[in-house]
Amino acid sequence: MAHYLVTAGVKRELLAELERKLSAGEFLGLWPFGKALSFSLENARWKDGDTAVWEEEDYCSPPLAAERKAVLDRYFERIEVEPVAQGEGWERIKELVRLFEKE
Repeated sequence: MAHYLVTAGVKRELLAELERKLSAGEFLGLWPFGKALSFSLENARWKDGDTAVWEEEDYCSPPLAAERKAVLDRYFERIEVEPVAQGEGWERIKELVRLFEKE
């Protein structure tokens, strides 16, 4: 298993839809990546006003191929990945503002 720091442009017009689907657990059943993807997106951070960043665990080659097809390409653009050790990505972005506010 590999881990990546993902940086992606946010399609702002679809952000509320993504938040609703995450809150409803709609991606959890996507095998084999639904739980990991949901966790990552729920904990994503704003890198700047138009860009999100998160750590993602992945098994695909190329990285995030299945996740992009199923979910990511709808809500994000300009997706880039950087290999990181498990937890390193989260550590690097922990001070950034969350993409979605936790209640």
